[in-house]
Amino acid sequence: MLPLTPERWPEFEDLFGKQGACYGCWCTHFRLPPALRRENDRQRNKDHMRARVEAGPPPGLLIFNDRRADGWMQIGPRADVPEWNNKGRVTAPLEDAPADDPAVWAVSCFFVRANARGNGMTHRLVEAGKTFARENGARLIEACPMTESKSSRSIGLFVGSARVFAKAGFEVVAERKAGRPLMRFLL
Repeated sequence: MLPLTPERWPEFEDLFGKQGACYGCWCTHFRLPPALRRENDRQRNKDHMRARVEAGPPPGLLIFNDRRADGWMQIGPRADVPEWNNKGRVTAPLEDAPADDPAVWAVSCFFVRANARGNGMTHRLVEAGKTFARENGARLIEACPMTESKSSRSIGLFVGSARVFAKAGFEVVAERKAGRPLMRFLL
C-alpha cells in the first residue's frame, strides 16, 4: 500500500483506465458540486484529480500487485471532499466530528480493477487507511458504505461495504437512510 503521490500518477491512471473508472468520475464525485460534475467530461475530471494529487497531500492509497496498482481508496480529511459534507447527504458530519476539523477523516471512495475484485483488497485498504490516518494526525475516520448490494462486484459499491468496515472495527454512529450507515473508527 502506498499513498497516491505525483510520482505514482501513472499507476493510478493505468488503474482507472481510459474511461476514468466509474463512468469517467476519476474519484471527483465527492470533490465537485453536482452541477459541475454534470458539466464536466472525463478529461476535465481527470485534470481536476491530477491537479489535486500534484497539490498534495496524498488523497488516498493505492494497493499494488507486483508493480501494477490494482486498487484505490480515497481517504483524507473530510474537508478535502466537500460534497461529502453537505447537510442533505447521508454522509453529513455529526456535531462531534465537524468537517472543518483536520483530524476528522473520511473514506469516501474505492475502485478495484475488475479482475482483482473479490480478493479482499478493500479489507486491506481499510486496514492500511487506519495506519495512514493515524500517522497523519487523524483522531477518527468515518465512512458511509452500503449494507447490501446485488453483487460484490457492483459499481455502486464505490462507497464500500458495511461488512468490510464492521470487520475493521468501525461502528455505526448514524443511519439517515436505510442501507447507508455512517460508520466511525476512533484512532
